[in-house]
Order: sequence, then structure tokens, then C-alpha cells
Amino acid sequence: MDLRPSARSLVWDHLRGDETHASALVSALGIDPVIAHLLVLRGIAAPDEAERFLHPSLDHLHDPFQLTDLPPAVDRLLRAIDRGERIAVHGDYDVDGVTSTVMLRRLLDLLGADVVHFIPDRITDGYGLEPAAIDRLAAQQVRVVVSVDCGIRSNAAAIRARELGLDLVVTDHHEPGAVLPPALAVINPKRPDCPYPDKDLAGVGVALKLVQALCQRTDHTRWLPGFIKMAALGTVADVVPLRGENRVIAKLGLDQLSRGPHTTGLRALLDSTGLLGQTLTSFDIAFRLAPRINAAGRMSTPDVATRLLLLVDEGRAAEAKRLAEQLDSENHRRQQEEADILAAARRRVETDPDVGAHAMLVVWGEDWHRGVIGIVASKLVDAFHRPAIVLAIDGDVTYGSGRSIPGFDLLGALEHCGDLFTRFGGHRHAAGLTIDTGRLKELRTRLTEYADDRLGPDDLRPRLRIDCALRLAAITPAVVEGLRAMEPFGAGNPRPMFHTGPVELARGPRVMKSRHLSMAVRQDKRVFRAVAWRMADHAEFVTRHGDALDVAFHLTENHYRGEHTVELSVADIRQAR
Repeated sequence: MDLRPSARSLVWDHLRGDETHASALVSALGIDPVIAHLLVLRGIAAPDEAERFLHPSLDHLHDPFQLTDLPPAVDRLLRAIDRGERIAVHGDYDVDGVTSTVMLRRLLDLLGADVVHFIPDRITDGYGLEPAAIDRLAAQQVRVVVSVDCGIRSNAAAIRARELGLDLVVTDHHEPGAVLPPALAVINPKRPDCPYPDKDLAGVGVALKLVQALCQRTDHTRWLPGFIKMAALGTVADVVPLRGENRVIAKLGLDQLSRGPHTTGLRALLDSTGLLGQTLTSFDIAFRLAPRINAAGRMSTPDVATRLLLLVDEGRAAEAKRLAEQLDSENHRRQQEEADILAAARRRVETDPDVGAHAMLVVWGEDWHRGVIGIVASKLVDAFHRPAIVLAIDGDVTYGSGRSIPGFDLLGALEHCGDLFTRFGGHRHAAGLTIDTGRLKELRTRLTEYADDRLGPDDLRPRLRIDCALRLAAITPAVVEGLRAMEPFGAGNPRPMFHTGPVELARGPRVMKSRHLSMAVRQDKRVFRAVAWRMADHAEFVTRHGDALDVAFHLTENHYRGEHTVELSVADIRQAR
């Protein structure tokens, strides 16, 4: 841990790896030592494991029939198709749920099923699989309901389905409760009795296993690659660890999203974001595609995104363009709502000691849009490095969404106050809740006391994980190529963070777009452009220490007007030793 002052007051945590294992990877695979070191830091020390990580293929997917309850689910769906019974796919309103719905419905369509889909409205229907949705689907003559990305704790809905004579197949990846829903099949790798080797699938990953099984049973395995790109969208957007099968899905799916061809709807979405024909990365999904898909569920109806992604008819290209433009418009509206609520929340934190003087932030407001409070909570965590819960008051009922920091179990904190809620759930890092408005002050008191008892000053200091030193002379084509092979980056495989050691300013710093700094740094006669994002207010610090800086950075590739350059994307700067 390095406590020297930095421009952003971050603590630099330097990681240590086993160089013996790294040397073995270099010898076995012929990779650059820097890449070998990074793999070892990620727990990948065996050559065969590293080879699979760097070169994933569909052959690396596990047998889907290892999932508990998957065989009876496949049997029932094939029987429904054969009999002409109507099947409903019940999804969720986030990217994971929408892509799961699109993928499974598309396969069932191809298999000749009578299939419909339903995704609940965030405001009017609430979250997850509910008895009211079962009633609605039964009224549409549905005989089989398949939930995707939801349902693992929907016991009341499962009971209602049984009462109405509907067969329910639950596919989900969230944590099960003490009692599983009484459904025909409950497919979830996190089931305690499920032997499936990969427990970290996203909801769309679990749905893909059902798709894979159906393709195998119907002799259509050649169809499977066509579903990978949709699974990649949901997997990356849901921030699951990009290891194991998730890495196979994300890596191969991004390759297909980059190459095409695409269905009418997906092509319109890519075109609307300027990504059509580009080489896509996990960043593009997380910050350009996912926000637009999510915006439909946050601001209007998730069926806009679902209808768009289901479009395959080239004759409906104009409709696809209109739906993509609607998503773009909803995303702009979401951004404005988010900015307004974030500004109000930050004012509360900075001016009200009941809010800002604690290890956990609990802030609420009236007329705050429920669709964006989770994003606002994430941005409060980024700004103040404290767990945060943001709540939207809607009359006598208030809805909340929370995000956490490493080392603080947010779900555990909510369980400590579980008697206050009408409903809550989530996991260590993100959670949601519903509470009577009259109990908000009691909630804040109990949560802040809980956090104050468990988090000390060192826990609340923002930290920067440094993988290793990388001198400018060591930035070689082999390193750049190896980093490209390590993509996609995300949870479980963070983008490598390096530091330069002592460098000097060669040019700049120059303020860009009033928010960023552009400069060039020199070391051992090599010069690289460096861009320090959102660090315009640190120009004086950089100039004052310009003869001896230490820069923490990611490596990025820039393609502009036919030229290819490698640049430093700066995360922090401090004075060199």
C-alpha cells in the first residue's frame, strides 16, 4: 500500500504475484512476461487454464444437462411445441432480462412454438414474477410459463400457477431462498443441490443453457452460435465475473457483434450508437448499448427494447430505426433525470450532517424517478466512497436502491433492519427495498449505526489497484497484443492498471473540453500521449511536479484517420519518489 499524496488522494494498492508461475507461463505459451504476470494475478497459473482463457471457444461450454431440473424443462417445452400449447417467456426489465427474453423467444419461434412474452413494468408491475402476471398469462391461454432472470424467490407466483394448472419453469441466477418455488422445474446453478460447475452465470447465461439444451435435443446445434451475441450483451451488462463460461460468452459474443451480420433490430441499435461495423469492447456494451436498453425499462416500457431486438424482417427496417431512436430519446431523458437527482442527493450529503457525517449515505426525495435511483446510488459511491442507499418517496410507500463498496455487505446491512421493510433483496454489492415512508428516519438511524460500527477511516479511503510497474520502454507490440487477447475486461478480469515509475512532462498539460487533461510524458527517450480523464482541476499539481511524476494508467489503442496509436489513459498521478 502506497500512501504518498496523489492528484486524486487515492491509496495505491500494489499487487504481488508468483513470478515462478509467471515464468512457467512464458515458457509454456510463449507469451510476454507482462501478460503472464497479469494472468497469475488473476489466479490463472496453469498453462492449460491460461490457454483456455486467452483462446475461448464454444467447445468450452459445459453440458447443459448437468443443471438440476433442466431435463424435465426441456421435455415439457418440446411437448408443448408438439401439442401447439402456448408458451410464455416472462422476463425482467434490465438488459439481462430483456436479452434473456429475446433469445429464448427467438429460439422457440424457430422451433415452431406458439410463444408470447411478458416483461413487467417497473412502476406498475414491480419487480419479478408475481401472481398477477400468472393470472394475466393464464387469461391469454398460456399453458407453460418460463421465467428468465427472475422467479427464484417467487413462491406465491408458483403456487398461483399450480392452482391455475399452468406449468412453470423457473430459470434464474439470483440467490435462492430457504424454500424453492414449487414449480415444474427450477433451473439455477446456485441451487444448493445443483452440481453445475459454473455458479456465476448471468440470467441470460442460464437461459442460454436452456437454449443450448433445446438445440441439442432438436438437432439444431448449428444454431447455437447465433445466440451468443445476445447472451454477451446481457452477460457484460449484468457485471458478472467474466471468467469460465461467462468469458466464453462475452469474448465470442463481442467478436460476433463486431463482425456481423446482424438482425434488423440489432443492426438498428448498433447504428444508432455509431457502433455498427466497429470493433466492440465490453466498454461499448456497458456504457453505450446497455444504457439504451435499460432506459426503456427505467423511463417507459421495457417492451420497446424487446420489440426492437426481436425484429428480424428486413422489410421492417424503418420500424427498427424508429424504435432505436426512441431508445436513444429515453436514454437522454434518463440522463437528465439522473443528473437532477444526483445533484440534489449530493447537496444533501454535503450540507446535512444527518446524511453526510456517517459511514453510510441514506438519502431520499419526493418526485425522484424510481428508474434511476440505482444509478444515482452508484455515483454517490464513486463520489464519496461510502455505501449509499437512494430512496424515492411515492406517497405512503418509498422505494430504495443501494450500492456498496468492497468490504461492506449491503444485503447483510438490510437484513439487520429487515423488520422495517415490506420487501427487500439483493446481494453484497447491490440491493433494493420497499418501505413505509413513515419509517425512513428510523431506517437511516439503524443503517448508519450499523455501518459506523463496521467501517473505519481506512475502509472509506478510495483505493486504486495497481497490477504492476510498466516502464514506457516495455510497452511493446507483444504487450498490446496480449492485452487485446485478455479482453473483454470487467468483473473478475479487471482492466490492467499499470504505473510508470518516474516520468517527466514532455508537453502540456492542456485542458480538453473543460474537464480533462491532455499531455505527453517521457521516460528513457520514449514519449507517449496521456489523457487524464476528469482531472482538469489537477493541472496545477501536474505542472508543479512535472519533472518527476508517477502515472497510474490503462493502455488504450486509438484508431483515427487510418493511424493506430497506443496511449495512456490516466487514472491518477502522484509525485515520483
